[in-house]
Amino acid sequence: MKLYVQFMIILVFSFLGEAISIIFHLPIPGSIIGLILLFLALEFKLIRLRHIHTVGNFLLANMTILFLPAAVGIMERFDAIKDYLLPIIIVILGAIFLNILVIGFVVQFVKQKFEGDYIDTEGIHD
Repeated sequence: MKLYVQFMIILVFSFLGEAISIIFHLPIPGSIIGLILLFLALEFKLIRLRHIHTVGNFLLANMTILFLPAAVGIMERFDAIKDYLLPIIIVILGAIFLNILVIGFVVQFVKQKFEGDYIDTEGIHD
């Protein structure tokens, strides 16, 4: 019974996000709005992590299975996107390169900013 309740909590936030997206004609997908609402509910402690922990971990562990229908749908409509395949690949590769670059700069910044803050004082004996 606990799993059903956890799953229903996640579904309620998903449906709320979809409803908000449809009612207000927002360009943001309802699933994203639902995730933001769920995050805010967790952040403001309207619900606790223990209320969705088990089902949330299960969904995260099996996320690749959830992408299969979308991938199959794309392959069924491949004729509609084949003319745009090169620009799509260029954008994907550019985004990957840009992400790696930004992550590298952020890691360097954090390392320079906080290096030396974690000194092991237990190993030092007077």
